[in-house]
Amino acid sequence: MTKKGGAAAFHRAVWRWHFWAGLIVAPFLLMLSATGAIYLFNDELNDLIYPQLRLVQPHDRSVPVSRMIEAALVAHPGAVSRIDVPATNTRAAVVYVAPRNGAPLRVHVDPGTGRVLGSLVYERTLVGIADELHGSLMIGTVGDRLVELAACWALVLLVTGTILWWPPGAGPRRWRGAGVLWPRFDLRGRRFWRALHGPVGVWSAGLIGFLIVTGLPWAGVSGDLLQRASAATGVGYPPSFRTHNAPHSVPMKAALGHVPWTLEMAPMPKSAAPDQHVGHAGHEAPAATNDVAAIAQVDRVTRLLAARHLSGGYWLYLPSGRAGVYTAITYPDQPQGQRTIYVDRYSLRQIGPEVRFADYGIVGKAVELGVQLHMGNYFGRLNQLLMLVPCVAIWVLTISGVAMWWKRRPRGAIGAPPPISGARATGLLAALVVGGLVLPLFGASLLLVATANLLLDRVRSLGRREPASALAR
Repeated sequence: MTKKGGAAAFHRAVWRWHFWAGLIVAPFLLMLSATGAIYLFNDELNDLIYPQLRLVQPHDRSVPVSRMIEAALVAHPGAVSRIDVPATNTRAAVVYVAPRNGAPLRVHVDPGTGRVLGSLVYERTLVGIADELHGSLMIGTVGDRLVELAACWALVLLVTGTILWWPPGAGPRRWRGAGVLWPRFDLRGRRFWRALHGPVGVWSAGLIGFLIVTGLPWAGVSGDLLQRASAATGVGYPPSFRTHNAPHSVPMKAALGHVPWTLEMAPMPKSAAPDQHVGHAGHEAPAATNDVAAIAQVDRVTRLLAARHLSGGYWLYLPSGRAGVYTAITYPDQPQGQRTIYVDRYSLRQIGPEVRFADYGIVGKAVELGVQLHMGNYFGRLNQLLMLVPCVAIWVLTISGVAMWWKRRPRGAIGAPPPISGARATGLLAALVVGGLVLPLFGASLLLVATANLLLDRVRSLGRREPASALAR
């Protein structure tokens, strides 16, 4: 095969990968970008939709936190797991209640008066639905795996798309043409969509790739492996957690639910009961509490936190079970301000040292920073708008890609690029193998695709042999 023919075969092979990857993951990417765009503005949307629940009149003094919890339980009898203490005097406190009947509630309480403002089921709100769709398609583990696969194959789209976009020839003149670095709006039909698809893709590829890479730590398979590897090598959660009764302690995510990524696998400390017969906390499921004593002692805990310059803007988890602890977590827009403090439910003394962002390992710090940038929190409105760009770009790329395919395909056929033999794509294949090793779920899907491709080739080969043998007879 000549050099020119080899280049053409390589280009068609890359196109085939790009086509199938795009056709399969396009619906998922549209959903992820739409729900991601909604969640970028979650506070603004919630304030717009539920101002009567979230906003309160400014006040100089707040009622005790225990009184807020009691008010929420009077309005909605059940058990409480957490209260979000607001950072400003114009925001409501939020009490997380598991009622005796029905779905978990977020009960909003005015800190100035202790009056219950109302409640909602988070999963039935616009932001909550977007959040659930974005993470798991609202179908649990299967959905989580599908989202992870879509994100992995989106990386294939970015790489193959960049190869296809790369202008041929040599010298600086190849970069000057319209349709390379900027769209052409004077064209019509498929040529217009192609001249739009390439420039939008190349200018947004970096931001789309950033969203994918910073989102993968939340994925069920890749994220779990990253957490375990970083914990084992000492570059994830702080070493101080290794004294918290591991391996019998339950991980913080299992105990509390929502915690900073770095601490999800960290072993949870336990309160020391007077008789010390508390059993293993490692087998307990996350649960709320209606323990009167635990609620009554909350105010002493908040005073201890205030003495450590933590007077608002934190989540306070109540102890669940005899070995449970009070856990205060700050989760600001800039992760450098993250703090975690544990308080023994019996002695009401702090357990171990306070955990700060500076105590995290290098992987933990990188992920926490990426998370806040991903969610548009780190540098305010500009961060939100910057992350909105790839969300919009994904829609433009998907629509233009589908339009190109639809206008090119033969009537009544899929119109996929045909398989090419003899294409040399050693570098691309090596990159796919490395990606499959780093991202195991993606690697498993690659093996599945390779197996299916071999089977199809064999079926086509047998189909060609049968007519030939019939002629020979």
